[in-house]
Amino acid sequence: MTVTVRRSRALDAEDMSRVTANFRQYVMGWGDGDPSEGHVDCYRSGLAQPQFNGVVRLRSLDMIGQVLTTARARLAGVPWWWWVGPDSPEGTGAALTARGAVALTAMPLMIRWLDRLVEPGRAVPGLGVETVKGPGQLRELVNVYSTSIGVTPGLEPNVVRIEAERADNADIVRLAAVLNGRMVGTTVVIATHGIAGIFLVHVAEAHRRHGIGAALTTVALRIGQQRGMSLAAFIASPAGEPLYRGLGFEPVSEYRLFGLPV
Repeated sequence: MTVTVRRSRALDAEDMSRVTANFRQYVMGWGDGDPSEGHVDCYRSGLAQPQFNGVVRLRSLDMIGQVLTTARARLAGVPWWWWVGPDSPEGTGAALTARGAVALTAMPLMIRWLDRLVEPGRAVPGLGVETVKGPGQLRELVNVYSTSIGVTPGLEPNVVRIEAERADNADIVRLAAVLNGRMVGTTVVIATHGIAGIFLVHVAEAHRRHGIGAALTTVALRIGQQRGMSLAAFIASPAGEPLYRGLGFEPVSEYRLFGLPV
């Protein structure tokens, strides 16, 4: 596939709207939330892991008290996070903090335009990047990333079930880094709203810092190009930001995570 090489352009408001819509779709796909419901986009998987339950967008600060009550009721009994990103009203973080929320972390939101060639990067001897197919590979994929993000081992079968039953699986490509016959890394690409959203880039601890994460991300970018997406978006850890800058990503905003008292 030939890709025209142009200089990166600035992200405008419409582009950012598509980036955040892509993010919301992916995160909300973990639960039973309805994005058309009320003043808040809230999702609940029922799993006892905060990654899989939470609020991903508050639409207006005018009803913050009522929204907090609603969110607590819908998420009662499970740990959860509140995401505050560029699609949240200005002042959301301060309003949550004033009501007892605790700021947990901030993560840069990075983008890369897909009208530029994706270079193959340094080859990793013995490594292949494969599309995950079938329940056996899906279980292995979940096992690899669950270890990295701290999912309780007993919950993994439910995570596999949710992955398999997502309504938007036609938009999703799951990738595995396979080294000498063993899966050692993962990533997930969701191609929707014109955006290749890249999630769950994880490498088994014993194999980190050898270029495997870069190899996975490079293949994810090419999938975005092949599916006709205009840009890729990724939420990086602060420690991982330099790696993604090296792959052509630029920080454009951030997502902040908040915890709420029970």
